[in-house]
Amino acid sequence: MSSPTTFVFLFIFFYLTSSRASAQDPNYVYHVCPNTTTYARNSTYSTNLRTILSSLSSPNASYTTGFQNATSGRAPDRVTGLFLCRGDLSPEVCRSCVSFAVNDTFNLCPNEKKMTLYYDECMLRYSNGNILSTLNTKGGIILYNTQNVTSNQTEFRDLVLSTMNQAAIEASNSSQKFDARKANFTAFQTLYGLVQCTPDLTSQECFRCLNWTINELPIEKIEGRLIVPSCSSRYALYAFYNESTVRSPPQPQPDSAPPPLIVSVSSPRPREGGNSSLIITAVVVPATLLFLLFVAVFSFWAKRKRTIYKKELQHRDWNDITSSGSLQYDFKVIEAATDNFSESNKLGQGGFGKVYKGTFPSGKQVAVKRLSKTSGQGEREFENEVTVVAKLQHRSLVRLLGFCLEREEKILVYEFVPNKSLDYFLFDSTMHSQLDWTKRYKIIGGIARGILYLHQDSRLTIIHRDLKAGNILLDDDMNPKIADFGMARIFGIDQIEDNTRRVVGTYGYMSPEYAMSGQFSMKSDIYSFGVLVLEVISGKQNSSFCQLDDSPGNLVTYTWRLWRNGSPLELVDPSFQDNYRKEEITRCIHIALLCVQEDVEDRPTMSEIVYMLTTRSSPLAVPQPPGFFLGSRREQVGRAGPSMHASAICSVDGASITSVAPR
Repeated sequence: MSSPTTFVFLFIFFYLTSSRASAQDPNYVYHVCPNTTTYARNSTYSTNLRTILSSLSSPNASYTTGFQNATSGRAPDRVTGLFLCRGDLSPEVCRSCVSFAVNDTFNLCPNEKKMTLYYDECMLRYSNGNILSTLNTKGGIILYNTQNVTSNQTEFRDLVLSTMNQAAIEASNSSQKFDARKANFTAFQTLYGLVQCTPDLTSQECFRCLNWTINELPIEKIEGRLIVPSCSSRYALYAFYNESTVRSPPQPQPDSAPPPLIVSVSSPRPREGGNSSLIITAVVVPATLLFLLFVAVFSFWAKRKRTIYKKELQHRDWNDITSSGSLQYDFKVIEAATDNFSESNKLGQGGFGKVYKGTFPSGKQVAVKRLSKTSGQGEREFENEVTVVAKLQHRSLVRLLGFCLEREEKILVYEFVPNKSLDYFLFDSTMHSQLDWTKRYKIIGGIARGILYLHQDSRLTIIHRDLKAGNILLDDDMNPKIADFGMARIFGIDQIEDNTRRVVGTYGYMSPEYAMSGQFSMKSDIYSFGVLVLEVISGKQNSSFCQLDDSPGNLVTYTWRLWRNGSPLELVDPSFQDNYRKEEITRCIHIALLCVQEDVEDRPTMSEIVYMLTTRSSPLAVPQPPGFFLGSRREQVGRAGPSMHASAICSVDGASITSVAPR
């Protein structure tokens, strides 16, 4: 055999063997462990959990159906567990995934009584509660490719919805609760869709779950996926499941599609006395090698492309923005939509420019943020906001629709949120009565879920760095939407904190370690969230206390003194009168004080905060004196240099600070 042919065979061999080796371990996607209820290592619960996991991963488990559940023990130490494998996979692949997941649980969620672990191939779940035959759409994750569909967008959305909805109907009525199918998008592109529920659900519950996940899919992307404990939905423009094990119904060809290309292959007749074997070998072998080489290279390229959306984006060049043509608006179009940026359309003004209301010819309303041409920081914030917000999708985050970058003009186009910002209602003597406690409690929960998405559930780990009432917009139903990501920072996969000499944000909302030394992390946003919660409860602006003759310092200090004196309800906005639940509002004050703790380690994570807000029975830690409290140990020890006085922690001006060098 010639050396080139040997090289081709070796390349294919090593590629295929390496692919097989890498495919032995399942592809990790996400895991959820609330970190609220734990068990001791040698406890009864630990024994029951190991019994369950051993049962689910034993050779006698039902891998042929791809689903099994088991229960062990009695309450309160009872453990219920289950696994669900993707419906197109073989029992061997299912067994391998479940066994791997069982071993992974003790690394990912040590000593946790509840856990859900997602892989591409399977899902493993256990709990001390009843999780069987119970619909659960909480604790999921959305994954999507950052690339938008660039052509026939309306047709693509319609095709995704029709294909996925038909799959949901078929899956909910099947015993396996699974369906996968494909449909032709263009002559050269095929849409693949897959839906699945846990088989313990009823048909109605399965369809309800799938219908919810399908409606939440980011269908403007070329690939989208949503996984929750009870079901999952996924579509893509490539085959991500095993087509050979799935019977897909025939799809009609589009009218504009060309007729299929038919290739006829015939074998030459051997001639008597000729070298037919040699001829066949000389033709077939090279052709086969070339074909295998093409398949190997294409597979490698496709695999690499599919994993792009799973990687963290940490750096992006300025020129990358202009390449996002699908998001770019022409300046004349925006100018016409805002009536040449007329004052009558002006919605507000921030640190980097003005915001206008715009209306496109179609009638669609947008918010247009025009950055100031004289702003020294505008270009950096513009680049940051486009590269960050364009990749975020959550109901509690304002949605970036596009941008304009022409000559000196830098413009951001957002969805229009009609009810202005939260501070417009909270701190206005006539408007604050429109927000009763029920609405404010809903706003607090929505903000918390939005920050949780930024910190943990999105593809990127994002620190906002300027959370305040003025950056929370309210829609028609008074649902909050976090806005203004010009100062946000993206963290790497394993990054916990960072330092900067350029402190940005708003005084009064900044955590002590950030304002003094430039050190920021997720816990910096937690501190800002705590201040924001206190403002929502009291209806008073943090900086307003600095204007009083008998100022207690700021809102955080004032709240701590009320808490210490046993009278936290004196903080409550008088407009509530008696229309609130004392236990509920006291718990929110308690949570807020935990958020503004001086020690970073004492502040809860956002996932813990969301759990505290939604589970009233969970116990809360005892708060210590908060950061920037005038009697705190920071002042006594002097870790940050000279002692801080009331004037140093008060800031009447609520504008964002963008060029302050820390001491």
